[in-house]
Amino acid sequence: MINDRETIDLERLSLPHGAPAVVWQISDSPVAYPEAVAAMEVRAAAIAAGEAPELVWLLEHPPLYTSGTSAKPADLLDPRFPMYPTGRGGQITYHGPGQRVAYVMLDLKRRRPDVRAYVAGLEQWIIATLEHFNVKGERREDRVGVWVKRPDKGPGHEDKIAAIGVRLKRWVSFHGIAINVEPDLTHFSAIVPCGVSDPRYGVTSLVDLGLPVTMQDVDVALRAAFEQVFGPTR
Repeated sequence: MINDRETIDLERLSLPHGAPAVVWQISDSPVAYPEAVAAMEVRAAAIAAGEAPELVWLLEHPPLYTSGTSAKPADLLDPRFPMYPTGRGGQITYHGPGQRVAYVMLDLKRRRPDVRAYVAGLEQWIIATLEHFNVKGERREDRVGVWVKRPDKGPGHEDKIAAIGVRLKRWVSFHGIAINVEPDLTHFSAIVPCGVSDPRYGVTSLVDLGLPVTMQDVDVALRAAFEQVFGPTR
């Protein structure tokens, strides 16, 4: 089922020419989830107040699960790692080493105060990133995130390769996206990922698809693709 967000015009998601570029930050070591959320809260408030520039923060987390505002307790099948409730949209997902998390703090009031357009922009960012590795990512109307077809697993089979979860305060975004580069995919078996229980739909990663990519390769692709959708970084 094709997602109608494909028809959204993304032109106005970038700032006018001459506006400050988005700060691009990468953490080299894993960041604890509560620490990351606290930092996002502070930065988002500062952006809303006009006291700090927009930020994209790339990191990895130690193994953990997070639950969004639509999460169902029954979707946690095995509490093998800490679970953190969070104010982002969505259900339960896994974060851990080998997964590139990108927390995105943008002032949508200045860009475009439209949540659907913003989510479509995040999807397009992921899809453009995957194109760097000749992977075709696709949106789905009835499922969140970005998916790849898996005909090798059988007719109609698809795997999720990237998750999306957003929250807004005063039209400043935080939380963001997570792309599976080389995580331990068995950790997803302890949850119903994002509430999707249909056996035709699983989880994959770039390395699982047979691509010998590194986190650094993905970071380069992420930055180039982000600039296509949202504008310059620094």
